[in-house]
Amino acid sequence: MIITSISDFRKDIKNYLDRVAKNFETLIINRGKDSGIVVISLEEYNSLMATNHELSSRINEKRLDAAIEKLNQSNSFEKPLIEE
Repeated sequence: MIITSISDFRKDIKNYLDRVAKNFETLIINRGKDSGIVVISLEEYNSLMATNHELSSRINEKRLDAAIEKLNQSNSFEKPLIEE
């Protein structure tokens, strides 16, 4: 996690954004009395949204819990991906 002020962020925007994108780091920009800002990579955002969707209904949550339980009990199998 990187924490910086708005003035430091302005001075070196490219470096901060490169670190977020390349290292999947989270950037917090403090804005004084205003609320802070969080910057994350697009991949991280998409991952959070997918997780949020998967946990958005009780049915999906139960299905995920069942899959985790199968993995924990070594009750799973591998299946090769079909290349198209």
